[in-house]
Amino acid sequence: MTLEQTLSQLVKAAVKSLYDIEAADAQIQLQKTRPEFEGNITLVVFPFVKLARKAPAQVAAEIGEWILASGGSPVAKYNAVQGFLNLSISDAFWVEQLKAIDAAENYGKQSDRKQLMMVEYSSPNTNKPLHLGHVRNNLLGYSIAQIQEANGWQVVKTNIVNDRGIHICKSMLAWLKFGNGETPETSGKKGDHLIGDYYVRFDIEYKKQIAALMAEGKDEETAKREAPLMLEAQEMLRKWEANDPEVRALWAKMNSWVYAGFDETYQRMGVSFDKIYYESNTYLEGKSEVEKGLASGQFYRREDGSVWADLTKDGLDEKLLLRSDGTSVYMTQDIGTAKLRFQDYPIDKMVYVVGNEQEYHFKVLSILLDRLGFPFGKELVHFSYGMVELPNGKMKSREGTVVDADELMDKMVEDAKEISKDKVNTLQGITEDEANEIARKVGLGALKYFILKVDPRKNMLFNPAESIDFNGNTGPFIQYTFARIQSVLRKADGSVTGDGLQVTVLDPKELGLIQRLCEYPSIVRTAGDEFSPAVLCNYAYALACDFNSFYHDLSILNEPDAQKKALRLLLAKNVAKVLKSAFALLGIEMPDRM
Repeated sequence: MTLEQTLSQLVKAAVKSLYDIEAADAQIQLQKTRPEFEGNITLVVFPFVKLARKAPAQVAAEIGEWILASGGSPVAKYNAVQGFLNLSISDAFWVEQLKAIDAAENYGKQSDRKQLMMVEYSSPNTNKPLHLGHVRNNLLGYSIAQIQEANGWQVVKTNIVNDRGIHICKSMLAWLKFGNGETPETSGKKGDHLIGDYYVRFDIEYKKQIAALMAEGKDEETAKREAPLMLEAQEMLRKWEANDPEVRALWAKMNSWVYAGFDETYQRMGVSFDKIYYESNTYLEGKSEVEKGLASGQFYRREDGSVWADLTKDGLDEKLLLRSDGTSVYMTQDIGTAKLRFQDYPIDKMVYVVGNEQEYHFKVLSILLDRLGFPFGKELVHFSYGMVELPNGKMKSREGTVVDADELMDKMVEDAKEISKDKVNTLQGITEDEANEIARKVGLGALKYFILKVDPRKNMLFNPAESIDFNGNTGPFIQYTFARIQSVLRKADGSVTGDGLQVTVLDPKELGLIQRLCEYPSIVRTAGDEFSPAVLCNYAYALACDFNSFYHDLSILNEPDAQKKALRLLLAKNVAKVLKSAFALLGIEMPDRM
């Protein structure tokens, strides 16, 4: 039972005994005591004043006295300030809380709700490798899934691969025209990188054709529309949708290269999926639903044959669902994917982790699914996050100016190796493989923490040098704190447990650490309620700072008092336990040595 639950029960018993009041949970308002007053927890007594028919200060004092006199109360003393009862919790209670934390195998995690949440993230296109924007998406999606699982949800992590469309045809066409049969094996490149190169090549050649047509006197829009490469790409898309065997065979071959590259990147990034959907399998379901909506009058067909939804009554505009040539758009695919997902799983909550530039898209999707008669339409959640910005501006994949995810991870690990050279004393006696593994954990931990510590709804500026600093609010600082604790525990004589621990007077630094540890379950709940890994980052940083202050001011291994030494070792052990747990929910590994 938590401190708040214990105090709530005591308050209910007190007001029943004193004033014959049956207090409801909503009437019991407990909050952290303000710094200028003595105490740990403050009870707001105003909800009971009217029925008690006494002054607020008197009611506060009477409740405080009753709680103090009750057997087994965690309250050591109290003070009443007008309508506020400030309760000071006994040191013995806090020590027992520390023991309970130590004994809890899954401390901070909630019991299962028996409800299922599906979290979609990543959603790559098979015409290019993953980039920095995908990194933020994947890290947020994976962490949100871990956090919701810790809050008792059954979670299905899912991905929708955009493996068809005009953008895919651009890469395919460029490879046919300029590739000379190049493969990942002959080029030495990952498959996703190879295909990405041809997507860039298409754009280069396409711009040349546009310039040539404009030189002949055509305006830019006409030149873009009539450029031979674009016309060929559009024809290839039509052939793909018509199941042309040659186009489909080329598509399957090039996509297989990309998937192998994606899998390698995902594995290195430390993210995974329980179910992967492919647009090539879902868009037909979407087209079928659009045709049904057309037949029922939900949608309409224009003179050119294209199909549209009129959303003006919903405060939006008109939305294209099928092009004039019958090919589908992203919205069509998402309708089909949603239908299949709810057929496959008993989903209670569907969460899309997609950037804030797609807010309009998901408003439309929700309305269209509702119009088509799907009961889950209105319940879709778009977790809208901000973009990752660079010092020199936004990324443009078709121009080849993206920050590649693989290259970024390489750089972060290399930077971690360089920094570790300055810490040779702490890494003596380890092999080169062990040093490389530490660098991997630190480098990727720095990247993940730097991205996840930012409020997900805000745009962020990525700074690799700042992210890997061992000082300040960074992943390596918290990892180093964890490694420091592991060093202390290795030097301790014997196992560290709470057996026989009877410390009754706590140092303020010890008390502060225990109280911080007690906050962890509520932090996990808040991170889940707000869909915000940043909440966990802020907590982990505060806990690491508290521990380092404690470590600086108080001796642990050299403490002569056996009880105090045992308490401090137990504190250190459980700070490490909670830091590791919090970082696991962020998808970050902890090195035992740094």
